[in-house]
Amino acid sequence: THRRPTRTVWAGPVPIGSEHPIARQTMTTTDTKNVDATVEQVMKCADAGADLVRLTVQGGREAEASMEIREKLWKYGYDTPIVADIHFNPKVALRVADAYEKIRVNPGNFADGIKKFDDLTYESRAQYDAEVEQMEELFTPLVEKCKELNRAIRIGTNHGSLSARILSYYGDTPAGMVESAFEFARVCRKLDFHNFVFSMKASNPLVMVQAYRLLAAEMYAQGWDYPLHLGVTEAGEGEDGRMKSAIGIGALLLDGLGDTIRVSLTEDPEFEMEPCSRLALIGTEASDNGIGTDAPFQETLRDFKSFEKRKGVLPAAEDESSPYDVSKALHRDGSVLSVVDLQAFANPDKLYADLGAKFVLGLPFKDIATSDSIILNELPEASDAATMIAIKRLQEGEVGLFAPVAELRKNAIKGAVAMVTMAEYKAAGSDLAAVLPEGISDFALLLDGEESAADLASIAECARAPVVLLLRVAQDKSRIHVSRQFFERLHAGGVSTAVVHYVDLEGEEKDDIIITGGAECGGLLVDGLGDGVVITNAHHDLEFLRLTSFGMLQGCRMRSTKTDYVSCPSCGRTLFDLQEVTASIQQKTGHLPGVSIAIMGCIVNGPGEMADADFGYVGTVPGKIDLYVGREVVRKGIKMDSAVDELIDLIKEHDMWVEPEPAPEPAPAV
Repeated sequence: THRRPTRTVWAGPVPIGSEHPIARQTMTTTDTKNVDATVEQVMKCADAGADLVRLTVQGGREAEASMEIREKLWKYGYDTPIVADIHFNPKVALRVADAYEKIRVNPGNFADGIKKFDDLTYESRAQYDAEVEQMEELFTPLVEKCKELNRAIRIGTNHGSLSARILSYYGDTPAGMVESAFEFARVCRKLDFHNFVFSMKASNPLVMVQAYRLLAAEMYAQGWDYPLHLGVTEAGEGEDGRMKSAIGIGALLLDGLGDTIRVSLTEDPEFEMEPCSRLALIGTEASDNGIGTDAPFQETLRDFKSFEKRKGVLPAAEDESSPYDVSKALHRDGSVLSVVDLQAFANPDKLYADLGAKFVLGLPFKDIATSDSIILNELPEASDAATMIAIKRLQEGEVGLFAPVAELRKNAIKGAVAMVTMAEYKAAGSDLAAVLPEGISDFALLLDGEESAADLASIAECARAPVVLLLRVAQDKSRIHVSRQFFERLHAGGVSTAVVHYVDLEGEEKDDIIITGGAECGGLLVDGLGDGVVITNAHHDLEFLRLTSFGMLQGCRMRSTKTDYVSCPSCGRTLFDLQEVTASIQQKTGHLPGVSIAIMGCIVNGPGEMADADFGYVGTVPGKIDLYVGREVVRKGIKMDSAVDELIDLIKEHDMWVEPEPAPEPAPAV
């Protein structure tokens, strides 16, 4: 990993660019008109590690408060640059350039004087160009003032708020996002102003990653070297929000892209700084240490202009009526395997619950978020009746079993999949049956990613294909680079077997697992490289590791096992208590896998933010909510005290509601 070389952009005393540390950002949630509350929150964010803090400035009264905020921060000894967030209002941007070290403009709505998000058709290029000229006329005074005052500008494209002009020619695409930003950049360059950065934010990590890579490629083509501000917008809260951000931001940082970052969470802004700092450290260490493979290799599989997932081949069903059919050990949309130790079988019902099983007549069965298979690195003695019964119950509930071939030689449990190393596989030659214990016919190859091209090509020639390849990269190697080389060699050797990432993570904090796992493993899955995940860690329990694995697959848009929320992080524009409302909606709708709900404090980024969601809950005026289906508003001006219930009614109208299941009853103790 080498950081993409960029120029330095100065936001007050903070430099942004490849020659400087990755700058960390957040955004206040206070009403900007409340000077004291805003100053207090900026200071709290700075104390938590923020290098820059953004404030919303939506109108004249917020503009009037801005200079007082800046002066009070100086008075209290804080020179932390503050950034004005501007939408719809070029005149306000001009007014506040005196108070702010940096101005963020949204190309999708900067020139829109009123909040309209109509789909328009442009009959000719002349009509399109005329609107570009109008934009330039409005944007030029701000650029000239920022040049005079040595202010910075962020040209911040948002996937959900592309202009009607861009949508008409490019559609809702990463290419449209890049062109939207370039229109504004050309104005800056025309005026010989270069103190600006780009961002390409989206709530979907796949779109976000593709847009940033396309932006970087287009800048390379143009010979431009402007820094990048990274972020997954509306990521949500808690572990899911952190995972989405880690996937999107982490994947790019490990490619050397990104000079300043923000982790957008539906939480108080100072809480964004801890995951933000972790991601900045991952990016810094990757570039400082120049992580990579021992020998260079040529990448051919990843295409920044289009996303195409590697189609790993899963085992075909042989006897669907049998719980031992190996096809049930993996899932077509992405598999989750859990490593279990023998001690867990001392309390079988707790083990079943930790694996996410549902109980039917007291017995465990696979549910929507149950581990597809377990890995037992040590098997019980065949005489251990209680443990053997517990394993059989899991198998009968369609949970697969993987174990090392050496363990299966001691206890050849029916239906188990033998884990075979490449050394054992090569030693067997063409007689693989000689390696497998009697009664065991299915095997998985346990690999470290550094196998030779010839060894990997031999997999395609095997008479019986492995069920899956378990890719366990050594912890002292770069997982993302070794894995990319591994997939290149698989492709060259004609090997199409599914690959599950076997990830050993260190750290005692939950964020150690979420942030590092999301960046290193999610960064591969978001590129379509891999078909599932196993996560191990000595400090965290089985349930947390399982849920983190499923969260990673959902964040990479592979497998949906719970309701997906597109939830904005709140700011001074927010028209209700976003954290409270989000918690209320999640409590009542969190059991709807495959359903996506956008919870937006205001409509500043447009209905496009609902493009990835099935339903939208959006603040319009204080105390009132509009409900959306996709990008279309279907119910307006609903009182907040009934809005969640009306949202549920709307979900029911579209046949996407199911009643929550009652808490399961485990089997009685014997």
